[in-house]
Amino acid sequence: MMQNKINEPVEATHLGKKSEFPEQYDASVLVAVPRYENRKIYNIEERPSIFVGKDVWHAYELGFLTEIGLPVTGMLKLVYGADNLFLVESKSLKLYLNSFNMSNFGKNRQEGIEEVLTLIKADLDKCLGTNVDVSFMEDGQEKKLDFNDFDLLEQHPDAELVDYTHFNESPELLESVAGKVLKVGSHLLRSNCKITHQPDWGSVYINIEGESIPSKMSLLKYLVSFRNENHFHEEVCEMIYKRLYDVFSPKKLMVACLFTRRGGIDICPVRASHESLLPTNLIDVDSRDCKLIRQ
Repeated sequence: MMQNKINEPVEATHLGKKSEFPEQYDASVLVAVPRYENRKIYNIEERPSIFVGKDVWHAYELGFLTEIGLPVTGMLKLVYGADNLFLVESKSLKLYLNSFNMSNFGKNRQEGIEEVLTLIKADLDKCLGTNVDVSFMEDGQEKKLDFNDFDLLEQHPDAELVDYTHFNESPELLESVAGKVLKVGSHLLRSNCKITHQPDWGSVYINIEGESIPSKMSLLKYLVSFRNENHFHEEVCEMIYKRLYDVFSPKKLMVACLFTRRGGIDICPVRASHESLLPTNLIDVDSRDCKLIRQ
């Protein structure tokens, strides 16, 4: 893990600073961020027992040169578990991936792709102390979507009849109603970067089952209340999951947050009470899932 200045959080190594892009392949720029700081605030164990999950990354600007200088470009998909102790800081990953741009790999295109993927996997496995699945994708691959049967909260007739006055995470907004299953989503998720405080836009999908479930409008108001929160994407997903878990004690619960790309990378964390609830295409490293309006 890259060392940082005294009293400066490791996640601020690159974020909020002018950074020089490496001119050649350089794994030293990668930064691993401990998950425990935010988890302890929400009483989530360092290695959680209340959920399983994946962090899914799509990097749309991966490129390198073959040995004869032919450019190769495509999308890199990364998938790794939420039970490890670290997440990779996004700007460090951007700098790292850009270090491939003017570097030469492979006698031909396919050989170069294999060499680059092998390097990326080895570097991220080492940085994060876990197994990271990687794949390289191009246009023309089949695209799939996991969330077709989720209703959008903002399209509910009552969405324009309630007041939205809380813009910091407010679990007291959540109201319980009798029910069994609620499968809803929203494209209105917005939070801010933990370090730079720049806005992060995204879509959120929630599947909750239990004797009591949140009313749709109280859930929408709660999701809107993240608007002024400053957290990493993975933290936002876990915060929503933990609040719903604490308030409703559900039998089953899944929360997926699909954030808008920034710097050519989008981050899509998902947490669930049961592995069977994890969105199949999103967590499959070899599946090209459809992009949503916020991606």
